[in-house]
Amino acid sequence: MTETPVSKLILSLGIPTIISMLVTSIYNMADTYFVGTISTSASGATGIVFGLMAILQAFGFMFGHGAGSNIARQLGDRNVNAAHEYASTSFWSSILAGLLVLILGLACMDPLMRMLGSTDTILPYARTYAFYILLAGPAMTSSCVMNNILRYEGKAVFAMFGLTAGGLLNILGDYIFVDLLHMGIGGAGLSTTLSEYISMFILLLPYLQGKTQSKFNMKYFTRRFSVFRNIISTGLPSLARQGLNSASTMILNVCAGGYGDAAVAAISIVTRIVNFLFCVAIGIGQGFQPVSAFNYGAKKYQRVKAGFLFALKLGTALMIILSILSFVQAETFVAFFRDDPEVTKIGAAAMRYQCISLVLMPISMYGNMLFQSIGKSAAATFLAALRSGLVLIPTVLLMNWILGLYGLEMAQSVSEILSALITVPFLVIFLRSLPADVSAEKAS
Repeated sequence: MTETPVSKLILSLGIPTIISMLVTSIYNMADTYFVGTISTSASGATGIVFGLMAILQAFGFMFGHGAGSNIARQLGDRNVNAAHEYASTSFWSSILAGLLVLILGLACMDPLMRMLGSTDTILPYARTYAFYILLAGPAMTSSCVMNNILRYEGKAVFAMFGLTAGGLLNILGDYIFVDLLHMGIGGAGLSTTLSEYISMFILLLPYLQGKTQSKFNMKYFTRRFSVFRNIISTGLPSLARQGLNSASTMILNVCAGGYGDAAVAAISIVTRIVNFLFCVAIGIGQGFQPVSAFNYGAKKYQRVKAGFLFALKLGTALMIILSILSFVQAETFVAFFRDDPEVTKIGAAAMRYQCISLVLMPISMYGNMLFQSIGKSAAATFLAALRSGLVLIPTVLLMNWILGLYGLEMAQSVSEILSALITVPFLVIFLRSLPADVSAEKAS
């Protein structure tokens, strides 16, 4: 972590993560595809429940990034016992969080779906799909923790196996339950639940087999305030990002609902496609995070800077290529998930606007990842909140009010551009303030 060229390290950690995230995104898109064969309202339901999944992921990523960053810095400082405490405390806390969301969600199902933007015609489908997603809650939250700890320990390949296996099983399950057994949207939900628990078990195997430095033994679970404080403060950017993602999804769905189920379905489909495309950049960023955290803990600051600049250049170049491809093929991509002329028309326009801003996403995302990995929680939380809600929510509301559906189609792109512009000064000031170190000449 402190001697290998940072470009090689980031690629070795980032490529398995990219594969994992692409497969995870594909199996989320598989639900959208198979559900899209049922009806436009059913397709819209996946967008509604996406907000619920963001809530579960908010807790999972909070504990996962909170643990991973602290573990990497503790291992960089050779404090293995403290790393065990962070791992065990985060793992069991994430399961409790998943159970809490499950219980509250089942108790308030209809109000929750309404709050997330469900229309009368979408509600029956959303209710059924959400039931299964809630059942998968504890697996989702704990898998986020295990995945992030594996990455921060430099063992991203193990994470790739677990997430890839779960993703492939979900696609197979969608085909069996929806296409062959005709279980409708409930079949897609059941497939997701089963695949999430299988993925959770596979991710747990390296820990049980002693292939990781982190341990989940209950004897390492601690109630010490300092541990919880460090986990939550470091993971707060992820909670803010995913929590605001849920709020933003809710507002997007509510605004889109005013133009009919086709608009809800279109916005949902475009969001899934953009998330899939951005998985490549996120994977590179997540390959950078353990390198950043470990070297920052080891006081090799110039390697942190070199790693960030390499990740930013690579991520931006890849996003340029993908945005051009997506701009040209916007109608084809949207129609693949729901062959409805109205859905395609709305979705293709929103897709093209998103492509314009796709090249700037690495700036705001990597800025957030940089500050989170080195434990600068305040800056990381603010930057995470920008693109997830602080800028996005008012932009959506304002542009929808002024320009109607056209404004709604453009809002996410405008928000991404503004978030990137705000992030740049934070990055410039921080990178210029990093002190020199004797290993600077080894960074590449």
